[in-house]
Amino acid sequence: MSGDGHGETWDDFHELVNMTPADLEKWLSTDASKDAGQHRDGGESTGHASGRRIVEILRSRKGDLTDDDYAHMRKVVGYVRRHLAQRPTGDVTDTKWRHSLMNWGHDPLA
Repeated sequence: MSGDGHGETWDDFHELVNMTPADLEKWLSTDASKDAGQHRDGGESTGHASGRRIVEILRSRKGDLTDDDYAHMRKVVGYVRRHLAQRPTGDVTDTKWRHSLMNWGHDPLA
C-alpha cells in the first residue's frame, strides 16, 4: 500500500509501538490489561481491543496492510503521544496510566 502518509505512519507506529506481538499478546491476557482503560457497557476496553488489532498489524506484511490498518496505526500514534504527555509523577510501574499505554502496544518503561 503506497497511499499518502503511509510511510510516515509506518515509521511513527513502529517507533512508538515498542512491544513485540508476543509480549503484547501475553500482556493482553492479564487481568491488569483487561481492567485498564474505558469499558463500554462493561465489555472489553477500547485499548484492549486496539491491542488485539495491533498484534494483527505487527504480524502482517507491510504490503498486505489496508487503508483501515493505516487509519488504526494513526489512531495508535495519536493515543500514545497524547498519553505520554500526561505522564504522572512518581513511580509508574503499576499504574492504570502505564497499563493503558501497554494495551496500545507501548511500554513506557521499556
